[in-house]
Amino acid sequence: MKRSYLLTGVFAVALTSCGEAGSDQAVSENVTSMDIAEPPQPEYGYSQAMGESSSPRAVSPPPPPPAPPASGSSQAGSMDIPPSAGSSVPVGMPQVAYSYAFGFRVPAALIRPMQEKHADMCEAKGPQACRIVSMNSGENEGDYAYGSLQVAIASGEARTFGKALTATSEGMKGELVSSSIEGEDLSKRIVDTEARLRARTVLRDRLMEVLRNRTGTVAELVEAERGVAQVNEEIDQARSWLNEMRGRVAYSTMTLEYEAGKPSEGGFVDPIRDAWGSLATIFGNLIAILMVVGLVILPIGLLVWGAIRLFKRIDFFSGGGNSWMPPKAGPEDSGPD
Repeated sequence: MKRSYLLTGVFAVALTSCGEAGSDQAVSENVTSMDIAEPPQPEYGYSQAMGESSSPRAVSPPPPPPAPPASGSSQAGSMDIPPSAGSSVPVGMPQVAYSYAFGFRVPAALIRPMQEKHADMCEAKGPQACRIVSMNSGENEGDYAYGSLQVAIASGEARTFGKALTATSEGMKGELVSSSIEGEDLSKRIVDTEARLRARTVLRDRLMEVLRNRTGTVAELVEAERGVAQVNEEIDQARSWLNEMRGRVAYSTMTLEYEAGKPSEGGFVDPIRDAWGSLATIFGNLIAILMVVGLVILPIGLLVWGAIRLFKRIDFFSGGGNSWMPPKAGPEDSGPD
């Protein structure tokens, strides 16, 4: 009995070892078959060059975590600086054309001297900083007088120059009664004009390349020459606009107005003065009418009158002067039978 149990145990151990060996061999064969059946993986550069979007790409490892700051001071400094402070994106400054206006009330006798003083202050800065655009003055009835001065001043010196003009007027018994500053933003117009200029320049270069290489038919070459002429005209126009707008931004317009007293509002004497002043005009018109009557209408009337008299005289001598009158009645016709 013990011997049969011993044989049975040995036989079971042998079967177990054989089963484990068989399973290992099966797993080994499966792995080998999987390696043989799987195709080789293509490289990423080749698939990108061939445009194969479905090919697998190698997954890059995640980036390493940032290193901790060396000290607390460096961390505090980095927190103080905003993220946009170190960016290299250019920020365009606004292109604004400014216009200044000042009004002064001064005595009538000092308008011209103050105007000359302000003009001299502008010329003293030189043509690169200040230029006189216009200057005029005049007087009216009574104590009313006026004047104006317009200059083009460099934008960076406009405010300072305006303060200097105000101080000069106060020293000459003048008073600043009005002032204004107006600005026109030309940034968008300048940017659009620059973009248009660049686009037209590129188009001109392409057309010139076509003409230089003589590529195309004769009709195409002729059309290219016309296109070059038109594009050059547009380029010149865009450049003139751009220079004009940049000049307005670089130099501000400053208008100075001077006034003394008030214009006359009318009264009892004004109509009489106006009538007295218009007497010469009235007399001149009367003389002109008499000249027209004497030199044109009177000779024509005399000619008509003479012609009528002549026709009557001719008719009288021919005996037909009384032909139109009815015959006189005889004695026998004067009464009844």
